[in-house]
Amino acid sequence: MGEQNVRLNTEESASQEFMKSLLVEVQALERMLEKGMIESGKRRIGAEQEMFLVNRAWKPTLTALEVLEKLNDERFTHEIGLFNLEANFDVRDMEGKALSEMEAEAQEIYIKARKAAAECESEIALVGILPTITKENLGLDAMVPTVRYKALNEALRRLRGEDFQFTINGIDQLNVKHDNVMLEACNTSFQVHFQTGPEEFPRLYNIAQAVTAPLMAAACNSPVLWGRRLWHESRIAVFEHSIDARSEAHQKRGLKSRVHFGDRWIDESVVEIFKEDIARFRVILTTDTEDDPMGKVERGEAPELNALRLHNGTVYRWNRACYGVHKGVPHLRIENRVIPSGPTVIDEIANATFFFGLMAGMAEQFDDVRAHFKFDEVKANFLAAARDGIRAQMNWLNDQHRPAQDLILNQLLPMAREGLQATGIDQDDIDTYLGVMERRVAERRTGARWALESLYEMGEEGTLDQRLRCLVSSMVQQQVEGKPITEWTLATYSEELDWRESYQHVSQFMATDLFTVRPDDIVDFAATLMDWRHVRQVPVEDNEGRLVGLVSHRALLRLVAKGGISGAQKVSVREIMTADPITVAPDTRTVDAIRMMRERQLACLPVVENDKLVGLVTEHDLIVVSSHLLERYLADEQ
Repeated sequence: MGEQNVRLNTEESASQEFMKSLLVEVQALERMLEKGMIESGKRRIGAEQEMFLVNRAWKPTLTALEVLEKLNDERFTHEIGLFNLEANFDVRDMEGKALSEMEAEAQEIYIKARKAAAECESEIALVGILPTITKENLGLDAMVPTVRYKALNEALRRLRGEDFQFTINGIDQLNVKHDNVMLEACNTSFQVHFQTGPEEFPRLYNIAQAVTAPLMAAACNSPVLWGRRLWHESRIAVFEHSIDARSEAHQKRGLKSRVHFGDRWIDESVVEIFKEDIARFRVILTTDTEDDPMGKVERGEAPELNALRLHNGTVYRWNRACYGVHKGVPHLRIENRVIPSGPTVIDEIANATFFFGLMAGMAEQFDDVRAHFKFDEVKANFLAAARDGIRAQMNWLNDQHRPAQDLILNQLLPMAREGLQATGIDQDDIDTYLGVMERRVAERRTGARWALESLYEMGEEGTLDQRLRCLVSSMVQQQVEGKPITEWTLATYSEELDWRESYQHVSQFMATDLFTVRPDDIVDFAATLMDWRHVRQVPVEDNEGRLVGLVSHRALLRLVAKGGISGAQKVSVREIMTADPITVAPDTRTVDAIRMMRERQLACLPVVENDKLVGLVTEHDLIVVSSHLLERYLADEQ
């Protein structure tokens, strides 16, 4: 799935050849299953650690390629963003000390990544979505410059035919419009792999679907994007929309997104998944394919199935079926993608332990989960867990409707413990990692709740940008200490951070909770609004949200001077507003805004993006900014 030797699907002939190879490879896989060529009787586990790179201001930094050069370790690779890293763990038999060995490797990877990052003036952050990431961080200049990512971006943009646009409703609401696939880079995860034989793959894949919701409810760690408090695991919504290649017409007729949970159980074979994804989703990338894979199968050789693996890598099921070849032996595995990165390494291993234990425990308890669960209810659980985390309500056995916390503590953790014991996992490992999970669930202290409670306790101190930086600063420092999330203290607002980074652009401190008027509103309403809200300027926007004017306190005073205030109920805003006011963009540098306001004697600057009003900067805002910058300058001088 990390194949870089790919091409954008631009020519019909190339597409036809690739599709021909894809269909042949599906037949080859079916033949391998018939001949019993795929490894059976072994359960192995593995993982992938994704992480963010941040600078000393606790914001994304584009140092991935430099850090990889310092690392010089084949386990590490890049992801789509230059502020992301990924590390691939060794594969282990699911037995004995496998879990503590996995933690030891995870700790080694984390420490090694931090050391290399420090040499590039960077730090590692383990979190599902970095709270300080902004839209400005997601341009194509932040994309790793490889053919694969460029081709993926162009292909998805071409299929969609317009910008990626969606809304997520949580505590706050986020409306997103973006012109490339870099939204995908907002997400990092701790992906776990569970190898199983082909004969039990359908049963275990269905189990993975059933347990994913309670797993995510206990592991959620992604509640904030672009300063908005959204779902407890917002990665689910963000990722599903970030590479949604469906045009408006395709969405209206119900075509599935390339990122999806699925719509039904599988019945007999892993091939069902591959066939469905080939049927549903167009080929968007091509690569060199191998000659005569069917002939290899008949000779007893394991084909690579390059076409099948590439196409599978452009469809993103939350439980993904994977085919691979290791030392000449083909195998199948289930890749669970819902676990977010962080909060700490031990929390991640606890999440993985819970998943592996549930897979084994449910396999011992149920011959076929389809007889006990409705797929629609399993899918509803998945969405509920993403939205509400550990507070979610779960549909479970015998038409029960149970809180996730109660279900996990009283039924699923004991089941996971029994499953791990039956598999031969070391008892100390079971006690350690399920103990971490049990304390987290009992205290309802997920990474998501820690972040949301920290922001709540900080209240309105400083700007939102400053509070988010405090959040990431505290997060990274406590990750280094290595204690599980249940032992973390809440992040607090700190005056000790260098706040200059929080005032680089107007988007970092502009007011966004705006009260506006329409051109045809009466002036009396505008005057009353200023009095109620204690402001001296009110933007005027049309019904589409476009800024068309500005009403100032001075304009009202001039109306009073003319004796017109007594008739203000008849005077419209249009008659006294300043039409087409001077505006700036969100990424305007603060020093440029200060210069503009001083030179043009402006009391405020509306902030506009895509012709829509998004914020307002006032004289008072810039006085606050200047005082903070002066304080820092004097501190540096001392």
